[in-house]
Amino acid sequence: MRRLPSPDDLLILLTVARLGRFNAVAETLGTTHTTISRRILALDKQLGGRTLERSPHGWELTELGSQAVAAAEVIEGTLGALSGTIARNGDALSGLVRISTPDGFGAEFLAPALVRLQRESPLLNVELLSATRKASQNRSGVDLEVVVGNLEVAHAEAIFLSNYFLRLYASPEYARERGLPATLDDVRQHGFVTYVESALQVAELGHRSTRLPVPRSSFQATSIFAQLEAVRRGAGIGLLPNFMVAGKPGFVAVLPDDFQRQLPIWAVARAESLRSAPVQAVLRAIRTEIEERQDVLAG
Repeated sequence: MRRLPSPDDLLILLTVARLGRFNAVAETLGTTHTTISRRILALDKQLGGRTLERSPHGWELTELGSQAVAAAEVIEGTLGALSGTIARNGDALSGLVRISTPDGFGAEFLAPALVRLQRESPLLNVELLSATRKASQNRSGVDLEVVVGNLEVAHAEAIFLSNYFLRLYASPEYARERGLPATLDDVRQHGFVTYVESALQVAELGHRSTRLPVPRSSFQATSIFAQLEAVRRGAGIGLLPNFMVAGKPGFVAVLPDDFQRQLPIWAVARAESLRSAPVQAVLRAIRTEIEERQDVLAG
């Protein structure tokens, strides 16, 4: 009689299906790439066929692998419910969820949403990774990506979260000392604060995509928080997310009736990740935070 497949190996396969890369799975599970590869080979032998095949987007499930993952999800759900019972708090959410997000949106919306979720589910661990980029084609070892702008997604699902606005801002001191442009063409006489164009993956966030004139000087940074500080200290006019500065002291709007940019925010994940109860809970928490603060995004 053929031995039943190892539940541990099935759960490893489930994690590979979600993260797409052995290295990311090994890091998540606290083991090595070699061990993950060995356990998947052992599972393939037990099941009598291959569960994974390599693609340009990472490891993808075969038909047999999809059937094995369905069984692994049942095991995961049962173990999660048992963990909640043992903890005597009714909490079925446990494990680690990795999320990549632009740093500004992550700090303003994801952090408070996830802190609230952890209070309700103390067995849940969260890793929030700052990344301002297009949706990864191999999911980059995360359960969920939050990305901005137009999407080109393969082997994943995209969930619309919200729109938000980029607008031009300066500091009150800069406005007093240099004055503010009367027209968009006058922007060429000012300093401009923006992302490092050579390192920027999301073109819609940079100065070049705005069609504004080339400024007198520029201050470029990969961090939106560095950009905010540069604008606040008078480096020039910045193209900033409205939700990070509107109504806050230290910033004045520049040509608010003449220029603004609206961008969408998406959550992107593999289908296997979206069936995970912790990932679903994270998504609900993020959407609740967005819904409760929609006026900040639309303001």
